Amino acid sequence: MGIIAWILIGLLAGFIAKALMPGRDPGGVIITMLIGIAGGLLGGWLGKVFFGVDSIDGFFDLSTWIAAIAGSVILLAVYRLVTGNRRHHRHA
Repeated sequence: MGIIAWILIGLLAGFIAKALMPGRDPGGVIITMLIGIAGGLLGGWLGKVFFGVDSIDGFFDLSTWIAAIAGSVILLAVYRLVTGNRRHHRHA
């Protein structure tokens, strides 16, 4: 698959990850989309490393989408853990 396809899958996977994990994100929509793109790549890599699955078979292959969404959910959760405390911190 080409880079444009990965960007498109990542954007959609980020949107789906956001729908699966509702709530406010400190970075807004742009950061969520970037997390989706990175999550798609992470999901593909994790699928290959841990399960030996070639999860980048094609744009319409179910394993590609599952890997991208799983990677996006993982990165969104990590992002919320890292940045969540900053949002609730009060300055005296």
